[in-house]
Amino acid sequence: MIDRRPLAILRCRDAHDVATAISYARMHDLPLAVRGGGHGVAGNAVCDGGIVLDLSGLKTVTVDPGRRIAQAGAGLLLGDLDAATQRHGLATPLGVMSGTGIAGLTLGGGLGWLTGAHGLACDNLVGAEVVTADGDILDVGPETHADLLWGLRGGGGNFGVVTSFHYRLHPVTQVLAGALTYSWPAAREVLHEHHRFMAGAPDELTSSVSLGVDANGDPGVTVVVCWSGDLEEGERVLRPLRAFGAPLEDSIAPVAYLDWQRLPDAGFPRGRLHYWKSGYLRHLTDTAVDALLAVTPTIPTPETGIGLQGVRGAAARVPVDATAFPHRAQQYDLLILAQWADPARTDELVSWARRAFGAVAPHLEDAVYVNNLGNEGPDRVKSAYGPNRDRLAALKRTYDPANVFRLNHNVAPLS
Repeated sequence: MIDRRPLAILRCRDAHDVATAISYARMHDLPLAVRGGGHGVAGNAVCDGGIVLDLSGLKTVTVDPGRRIAQAGAGLLLGDLDAATQRHGLATPLGVMSGTGIAGLTLGGGLGWLTGAHGLACDNLVGAEVVTADGDILDVGPETHADLLWGLRGGGGNFGVVTSFHYRLHPVTQVLAGALTYSWPAAREVLHEHHRFMAGAPDELTSSVSLGVDANGDPGVTVVVCWSGDLEEGERVLRPLRAFGAPLEDSIAPVAYLDWQRLPDAGFPRGRLHYWKSGYLRHLTDTAVDALLAVTPTIPTPETGIGLQGVRGAAARVPVDATAFPHRAQQYDLLILAQWADPARTDELVSWARRAFGAVAPHLEDAVYVNNLGNEGPDRVKSAYGPNRDRLAALKRTYDPANVFRLNHNVAPLS
């Protein structure tokens, strides 16, 4: 979907390379794009006629199991970091497939399977190495540049180039996880029962609902769960949900956390085209369910779908102003994800995704997860940062008053 031609791609080896590149771009008034590890759906990681800072080679990771802290280079993928921390029986909340880059995910918030128990990826960011627009290399933490740490926790790439992320870790080895698949006539009851069940579930349980079609075009609904606490307790907690509605398939079982994180990878091979539309669904009303059930049978490819990823537990209890990420309520991150292989179908799939979003949009909040946001205009960017936007604009004036880092979901410096 993205075809741009930069003047140069600089494969940075360390923060000093980044600082040199920033100075050069500013000296010659060139656009500057920053590429982390992968999965930039908006295409901001590459620019026309400017410089791309490619951080994908920054893959150093060190784990201190005693302090439960990991230091991770900005080029790491989720699978790289998970593999390193799992050697010590530890993990930090990240995303839901191993091929995603940690950098963009964390800077935009970071929803994943440990969200209920331990919060978002950004909630577990305790420090960072950051190169500023002036070329300064800062050691950022709660005691040094705490204002910048606040902005990195959900404010995107607006304030500098992060070359190293420092994460808090938690004991995780096995999870109780899998899917409950239901026939389409049961979809309405399944959506409501899942919603009711999760409202009272312990923090250790995180879930998502997927609506899609099979190879024959027949619609279906799947509930996916991940329990990250004691496995016997998880079996007890999940028993009522598993007994509901006679699922066609129940694959919930103990699984190594690392394997669980890798499981979706096959469904998102490289080379596919993607178009996403997203928003937060806080109230699963009858009319919202009607809209979802009406749209699902129109899904044009089996690879395309509608996902409702739960935001709950620890992630939902953080005060709105405690981090730059503002969407602190028990709700669903609703993602319409169109995926296809044949470029000749691009107009068809993009049009479908826009129509589907239009059908569900009246039931969504005026808010969007920035990591799911394409190039949709300034109003949608405002919705991504919500009530924290003015504070972010003031922080931008402090660290990037010339808006050097503007190829992102941009917060303009406060004038």
